[in-house]
Amino acid sequence: MKKLYAEDPRKQEADLQRHFNIRLNMLFFTAFAIFTVIIVRLAILQFVEGPTLAQRGMELKVRDIPFSPIRGTIYAAGGEKLAYSTSVQSLYMTLQKDYSKNTDLGKENRPEAVAFAESLKAAFDTYGDPNAEPLTLDAIIDAMDLEYRKAGGFAPRRIKVDLTELEIAYFLERKDLFPGIDIVEENIRHYDEDRVAVQTIGYLRKYSSTLEEPWYDSVREWMALDNKDPGLEYTQEEFVGFDGLEMQYQHELRGKNGYKSVPINPRNMASGIPELTAPEKGYDLHTTIDKRVQLAAQQAITDQLEWLHNNRVSGRLHPHAKTGYAVAMEVETGNIVAMASMPDYDTNIWKTGSLTNEQYERIKTNYRNGTITPYSSGRSGHGFDPAVPLGSTIKPLSVLIGLNEGLFTTNDTYPDRGIAYFGKNNSSSVRNSGRFAYGGMDPSRAIYKSSNAFMVDMVGKRLYNKHRAEGIDVWDKYMKEFGLGISTGIDLPKEFHGILDYKNDRETTLARLVYASFGQQARYTTLQLAQYTATLASRGKRMEPHLVRKITDSEGNVVKEFEPKVLNEVNFRKEHWNEVISGMKTDVSAFNGFPYDFARKTGTSQQDYKGKMIDNGVFIAFAPREKPKLAVAVIVPEGGFGSSSAAPIARKIFDAYDQEYGLDGVPKRQSLQK
Repeated sequence: MKKLYAEDPRKQEADLQRHFNIRLNMLFFTAFAIFTVIIVRLAILQFVEGPTLAQRGMELKVRDIPFSPIRGTIYAAGGEKLAYSTSVQSLYMTLQKDYSKNTDLGKENRPEAVAFAESLKAAFDTYGDPNAEPLTLDAIIDAMDLEYRKAGGFAPRRIKVDLTELEIAYFLERKDLFPGIDIVEENIRHYDEDRVAVQTIGYLRKYSSTLEEPWYDSVREWMALDNKDPGLEYTQEEFVGFDGLEMQYQHELRGKNGYKSVPINPRNMASGIPELTAPEKGYDLHTTIDKRVQLAAQQAITDQLEWLHNNRVSGRLHPHAKTGYAVAMEVETGNIVAMASMPDYDTNIWKTGSLTNEQYERIKTNYRNGTITPYSSGRSGHGFDPAVPLGSTIKPLSVLIGLNEGLFTTNDTYPDRGIAYFGKNNSSSVRNSGRFAYGGMDPSRAIYKSSNAFMVDMVGKRLYNKHRAEGIDVWDKYMKEFGLGISTGIDLPKEFHGILDYKNDRETTLARLVYASFGQQARYTTLQLAQYTATLASRGKRMEPHLVRKITDSEGNVVKEFEPKVLNEVNFRKEHWNEVISGMKTDVSAFNGFPYDFARKTGTSQQDYKGKMIDNGVFIAFAPREKPKLAVAVIVPEGGFGSSSAAPIARKIFDAYDQEYGLDGVPKRQSLQK
């Protein structure tokens, strides 16, 4: 029933009071909870996240500006310095104000910067080296980088390198007159003035010049990361390895930057007192290159090229033989004792990190190592590069393949008529050099007499008959087992792997195997040829060639040592090795009087030039024949017969090695001194 009267007023007041108390308590509880969350958050900020945030705050206010490290030394096997750095003092300037023409404040301050540059020039002119080219005022202002083209305002600018003692004293005594000036120890790279294996050692260029060089991609990726070690950070002005050992061992040689921790203000300008951290010297490389043997190889090539220009070989002069390449590799260790690519040049021209157009024109075809690459590494008179067909030097391997594949035995006799036919209806033919017919011959004599006919009939054609289309793959497998057509494993960048013409299907499989059998279907480098020769000498062990035997720190402590490494081993029967190596006895007049029995093979490969076939000289040898110590390979593009063009170079390399180390284990130089 509907109430017709109101509730008791006292009860109604009590209910209202109770509801009020409940709401008030909820308000207090909510406020307490909010304050509790705020206090906990503040505690986390203070004690947990505080150090990280403080560090980030510091990073916003301090910049670590690296200075170039002191690069390690590259030594020859005898301890001679092939590449080394000398300390110099450089003048750096950190801008204290905005001097840019693009801001109102900069325009106002600009005269002050010009006056500062004039003061620097006056000091340089008075106390600098009187024999050096003086810095112009424009050059100094450009180095100051007032428009921030190269770096922010906080980054020190290098104004002058290689200060004199008088300049150093002058600026140190007047630091208050030259705010923002620092004198920093740096280094200049020098190379042996005797020009020892210059393309193998390599050269330096500014890091900014490496932007197109893929080798430095990993460095650039690392540089993009946050929280980098400032001691490892590259600068645009820093000199880095650009070829050879300088590039291959860039990280080991480089060392660690010194750096300057510079406080900066919100306008990106230096403020406060900077802190300096000293650089750490890079590691030193101790190479396997023997300076005397290397120089003997270089001189032998130079002398032989001149001889070919003035003496007839096969009835004519060879004026287009303008380049030569040689590699000497120890059989048991893989040590590269000499690696010569001639003509060479003076690497010291790279001191400034760049070349004039005139300088580049003089060296553009010979500043790279022709023993490992055909690019920018020498051209003969008709433009032939260092990678040439091997010619008859491939024949020991051809015979090994034939024996191992069961195409013939060591007792089989081949009737050499001076010519071999192949193809449909025997429509194609190959003749022996000089059209000689040698009569009956076993595999050993076929190598000795360098019979093309034997290789065609007994190897090329029979390999095709056994494997048909797969014969190319079989041939390729054997080549690679001896280091031909793949990387040798050398500790140098940018190695060329060869041009495998036998994989070009423009000719029939039979034709490719026929021409490959006597060395006319692929082009290889001198280093590949040397590794192949050493593999023959060791009877199947393909050693990794290397140029660095150990790495040490600045105190001489060994950081890393390189041991001989077998890349792969080819297992042929002993009688097969004996048969092949016994045939490596071609008559070579350059070795008349040589006191050791040695294995050798001459080669004369041919290349087409506008329809004319031109001969390249090729030669391989190892000595002694039993217990061989050294393998040598030589290539002379357009040099004619290998016995006349390349063999004399190899003889001088063997003689030089015998003097220093002894092909019988007894160095002859020491014997003579006694």
